[in-house]
Amino acid sequence: MIIDTHCHLDNSQYYNDIDEVIKKALENGVKAFLIPGADLNDLPRAVELSERYDEVYFAVGVHPYDIDGFDEEIMEKYVTHPKCIAIGECGLDYYRLAENEEEKLKNVAKQKEVFISQIKFAIKYNKPLIIHIREASNDSRQILIDNDAKKVGGVLHCYNASEHLLMLSEHNFYFGIGGVLTFKNAKKLVEVLPKIPQDKLLIETDAPYLTPHPYRGIRNEPYYTVYVADKMAELLDLSKVEIEDLTTKNAKKLFKEFSNIS
Repeated sequence: MIIDTHCHLDNSQYYNDIDEVIKKALENGVKAFLIPGADLNDLPRAVELSERYDEVYFAVGVHPYDIDGFDEEIMEKYVTHPKCIAIGECGLDYYRLAENEEEKLKNVAKQKEVFISQIKFAIKYNKPLIIHIREASNDSRQILIDNDAKKVGGVLHCYNASEHLLMLSEHNFYFGIGGVLTFKNAKKLVEVLPKIPQDKLLIETDAPYLTPHPYRGIRNEPYYTVYVADKMAELLDLSKVEIEDLTTKNAKKLFKEFSNIS
């Protein structure tokens, strides 16, 4: 059994065949799905899917690229829903910062402000965080530590193999491993994977993005977590069943609502 801890099933790429996508995943051992929040405008679709399928859950949050739409009042309306089990994906992303220094500093400051607000929101509602970090490892790590995020813990989504972040395993944070692990240029992640405590490993897709080999280049979907599990098993010298069991156990420990999934 596999739990896909990060899949954007509310994305428009699934509007025409979401039933088939979920059915295929379930038939191949993927038994639960977590839709992260990114843009608050997409929340109604995530809620609708979570109410339609017992196996689908959602998170409420704002991605670093969507910080202009951050509105805690809107998040308040969704956070108490029984299928809302996490806060995020929130965090820092410095990949697309403006070249203009003034604009760059302004955006970084706003990203940090919104990130901290969502950490406090997660602590208020006692829900784990889904963290997005891109080219911002040091700042992200410090913000998580300084704001006592270990109270709720969470997952570093699409873990970027930064060794600076490994110490967050001691702060109740897990590491989401996805299709990138199967890429030919994923040498750094391949090297770092064995350094991650096995009781802190999770599997994710980030569907419809980051499709694993051998399907890279087409739309990703939860079924493809099986290829991530295969690669993890190979690199960690474990069986696929062992990888499925330990990552499922970890997901159920972090996201308590998954405990009834079997």
